[in-house]
Amino acid sequence: MRHLLALDQGTSSSRAIVFREDGHIVALAQREFAQHYPQPGWVEHDAEDLWTSQLAVAREALAGSGLHAREIAAIGITNQRETAVLWDRHTSRAVHRAIVWQDRRGEPLCAQLRAREGMAERIVQSTGLRVDAYFSATKLRWLLDHVNGAHIGAAHGDLAFGTVDSWLMWKLTGGRVHATDVSNAARTMLFDVRHNRWDPELTAALHVPESLLPQVFPSAHVFGHTDPELFGAAIPIAGVAGDQQSALFGQACFTPGLAKNTYGTGCFLLMHAGSRFKPSAHGLLTTSAAQPDSTPEYALEGSVFIGGAVVQWLRDGLKCIERSADVQALAASVPHSDGVMVVPAFTGLGAPYWDTEARGTITGLSRGSTAAHIARAAVESIAYQSAALLQAMQADAKAMGVAALTELRVDGGASVNDHLMQFQADLLGVPVVRPQVVETTALGAAYLAGLAVGVYAGRDELAAQWQVERRFEPAISRDEAATRMARWEHAVRQARAG
Repeated sequence: MRHLLALDQGTSSSRAIVFREDGHIVALAQREFAQHYPQPGWVEHDAEDLWTSQLAVAREALAGSGLHAREIAAIGITNQRETAVLWDRHTSRAVHRAIVWQDRRGEPLCAQLRAREGMAERIVQSTGLRVDAYFSATKLRWLLDHVNGAHIGAAHGDLAFGTVDSWLMWKLTGGRVHATDVSNAARTMLFDVRHNRWDPELTAALHVPESLLPQVFPSAHVFGHTDPELFGAAIPIAGVAGDQQSALFGQACFTPGLAKNTYGTGCFLLMHAGSRFKPSAHGLLTTSAAQPDSTPEYALEGSVFIGGAVVQWLRDGLKCIERSADVQALAASVPHSDGVMVVPAFTGLGAPYWDTEARGTITGLSRGSTAAHIARAAVESIAYQSAALLQAMQADAKAMGVAALTELRVDGGASVNDHLMQFQADLLGVPVVRPQVVETTALGAAYLAGLAVGVYAGRDELAAQWQVERRFEPAISRDEAATRMARWEHAVRQARAG
């Protein structure tokens, strides 16, 4: 039985999982790292923390598996997307903290881009993305404008830019590889997803020297080999994908119309959209899916900025619970939210609203409202936001000739919350399906790496391995679901009015 090592570098923690080729988890290690909030709307990570925590858990998982590095067929990397890292090629040190995907400091530059005649549409037609500070380009531009000497260093070829996968590959290979895959490149707002290349017009518009940018490869590709000193032997790095595209792949959503929702710090709903590029008409993104070869494949995507993070807010902000795991019991202690609605727009609202000015709101409070009602409403807000996304996605899919959704595959930390999954099925009107292996983000990276080195013959073999753990069937009428969604949209309008 062959084994694969997946490195899963997320927003709040770094994880490493050793998988058997049949998808069975052999060993897992996880380590949280510090979050930095220099001012409202700004979110940063120390790039060295990302690297050292990821290296530590990789070594820990490898040790826990009882395997030697020589017994690992390949490494797959999956990562928080859009987070921007700028580093010195000579010292391999970041010149500033990484600017995280949640960070909004690029909004003034986005406003300038939107004001340029035709620029917003040009970006949509090339990248499939809206002009938004969520993506990496304006974060990179901020770094070049505000880090001492960055302009000169970039002009002289002394600096390198990348999303977190690029940063990890650089460190893992001792600075020999500066690369990324199509799914991560597609999140920069600089990448032409039709032709899988950096867009020279967009890099020029943002004054980004192309010498800063990593080389782009398919998601299943031998990018390089780790420095032998790190694990005791060189291991091929053979799979890379942004976390959400990796989860889509790990959920075996290989054909148009199959969709998954990952319930993590944010929520990310992706539907495979085939090989035909068409921009969304309903506030979603058309992005590159993880691609095993050079053939472009696309996914419709909607992002909820605050998903599982609302549970962290209940824990750390309101002090309603001591541990995140306690939220299910607190929410279940009341039969319903008693009219309370929580719109967790702490950093604005993502798709399909795209309102950077919206702010978090609690509505429907009465004298009888308790912490349990607020907790239940907060958890249910994750499902409401996802349902709004899916309604928009279904409309886009229909226009693209993609089959209607018949089930939603789920993963991520909050997918273990049975109440949330049942509530999600009720709102959507289609079954919500939780797989036996919920670590599908890491599994997708492992699968991609395995494809590249011949562990797997093809995607049919991977699809056959996907198995159901539990299926949640809708239990309310469509009229009742529509009434609940109408109440949600009313609460969203109040959050946007502020």
